[in-house]
Amino acid sequence: MSSVNHGLSIGIESVGSDIFVSLKAQGKLSHQDYETIGPMIDSALAAVAEPKVKMLFDGSELDGWELRAAWDDFKLGLKHGNEFVKVALYGNKRWEEMAAKVGNWFVSGEVKFFDDYDQALSWLKSS
Repeated sequence: MSSVNHGLSIGIESVGSDIFVSLKAQGKLSHQDYETIGPMIDSALAAVAEPKVKMLFDGSELDGWELRAAWDDFKLGLKHGNEFVKVALYGNKRWEEMAAKVGNWFVSGEVKFFDDYDQALSWLKSS
């Protein structure tokens, strides 16, 4: 019997008035993954009066979403899209670069794709 790892891990850090959220996706994401991570994101952002969030999404090990999980991801973006000032999508697949372009339609801040982790982090830390 083989097991396939999948899921989301999250890190949240406050630096001055900025909030940095890091998400790392692994495998093919499921609805259950979003059932777990959604409330954690909601709770973290609810604790801040006027969040100005910078997010690093590491999709380098992401294989995609189940259909319901893709819908969950879309809803999460709509719910919190106005709170993000910058989203760096780090990955190694062409479709991830396209996802960053589509993400700009739903996020009030800037969404940018990177194939280099350090460049993504530097861009987030810049003003």
